[in-house]
Amino acid sequence: MIIVRAVKQGRDAIAHGAWAGAFRVLAKADRQRPLGPQDLEHLAIAAYMLGRSDDHFEYLKRAQRAYQNARDLPRAARCAFWAGINLATRGRASHAAGWFGRAQRFADRGPRDNVEHGYLLVPALLERAAERDWKGVAEVATKAERIAERHGDADLFALAAHERAHALVQLGRVEEGLRLLDEVMVSVTVCELSPVVTGLVYCSVIAYCQDLFQVSRARAWTQALTGWCEQQPEMVAHVGQCLVHRSEIMQMHGQWGAALQEARRVKTRFAQSMNSSAAGHALYRQGEVYRLQGRFDQAESAYRKAARSGYEPQPGLALLRLAQGKITAAVSTIRRALAETTDSARRARLLPACVEIFVANGNLEQAREACGELEDSAKGRKSSLLDALAAESHGALDLAQGNPHAALERLRHAFEEWRQLEAPYEAARVRVLIAQACRKLEDEDAAALELDTARSAFSHLRAGPDVARVDRLARRAASGAEHGLTRRELEVLRHVAAGRPNKAIARDLALSNRTVDRHLSNIFNKLGVSSRSAATAFAYRNRLV
Repeated sequence: MIIVRAVKQGRDAIAHGAWAGAFRVLAKADRQRPLGPQDLEHLAIAAYMLGRSDDHFEYLKRAQRAYQNARDLPRAARCAFWAGINLATRGRASHAAGWFGRAQRFADRGPRDNVEHGYLLVPALLERAAERDWKGVAEVATKAERIAERHGDADLFALAAHERAHALVQLGRVEEGLRLLDEVMVSVTVCELSPVVTGLVYCSVIAYCQDLFQVSRARAWTQALTGWCEQQPEMVAHVGQCLVHRSEIMQMHGQWGAALQEARRVKTRFAQSMNSSAAGHALYRQGEVYRLQGRFDQAESAYRKAARSGYEPQPGLALLRLAQGKITAAVSTIRRALAETTDSARRARLLPACVEIFVANGNLEQAREACGELEDSAKGRKSSLLDALAAESHGALDLAQGNPHAALERLRHAFEEWRQLEAPYEAARVRVLIAQACRKLEDEDAAALELDTARSAFSHLRAGPDVARVDRLARRAASGAEHGLTRRELEVLRHVAAGRPNKAIARDLALSNRTVDRHLSNIFNKLGVSSRSAATAFAYRNRLV
């Protein structure tokens, strides 16, 4: 009788999301008398939600065996399937394949038309996704969805449909894929799915939205995930991932202190959860905030710890080198990262940094190539974030090439996109570029207004390096000279940095060739350099362009 009451108590705790209590009561009851297969499944679910991956696997294994002994082969197949998923998420692919094979055998020996056959399409679906066979993903997912609909299984439908949605986007059917993602998330938010599948789909869909640069969707689903996690304070699984997503969104909105706090909280969560490698993402987020604040030593430490956790610390580390004035190191780092990256979404995250670093080093042809690839990535994606990044990068390149009119058109578009995305830091960065374009067009009043507004935003964010840069630009305007250069010499230097030959500079500035030669000689003497490339590097290193 005592055991019966304990089991009922455990089941009630499961129903209310009281995972620690459910695990404690059911585990104790199991020690007194082995539980039946259904309650072993309940115990496995509680273990999963508490991040106890080994216990989750062991209870699934026992439940599978108990169902097999009871000749309930479909349920035995389901348990074996989830045991395989457990192993696959921990990188144990061969062991996982064995359990999927066992699940297939049980399903084949059961009734011909059972929903477990649909679940056993999921491993093949994930394998095709890993191979980037998006057409294959869509085909397999469609089969699984049909089985799910025939059996009224919401879990299976959600698992298959959100993978098909991602595949549709990758195949260029962006609107169709995003609509399907939204449909899947309806079933999540109205609590139609089991706790395990709810968490998996939440995190997977948010990750997809970030890969697809769908900021508004990622923000909305992260808020919903946060609410779901808060309803289950004992839960460990998925909470860490939720904190990482929240940190990223807070950083974009200029809430840097809160973003740091959320990222730091991940450490304790991921220490217990099944997805401990994701702690590297949280460390990277910390490094990003530290870099923007000018806390370079702390940023370096965070990026290195992220790398040791298996997370690629780029483009943050390359941008840190640029901020430190180590341009050669920044170029080498970002080139290496780009050469090793084939995934289009990951390349798109690197490309804006490539443009910024190549422009700073005077590699305008390579900056142009990176710009073109970024613009191609933005086409058809319906992503305000990608549009903003592409417009800002191309505007910066136009500016470096001595084309302020074209730069202004693109930069004002980028500013409006960042404003709509409520991204104050990025909007302020674009204002600085707009100011530089206005200055090249000799509109000093407009330039001063843009710089003043940008400085106010940077100061509010405590973005020390950017405040210092704006102050340098403002001082240069007030003094009319920098590093001993006259205003005209600065103009010549900026044209040299843009890769313009002397004859073109003479034509653009209405000077004689001899005058340009004299200005260039004076520039070399004042800067202590002996070549155009050295003068260009000096100009970018000291923010003269």
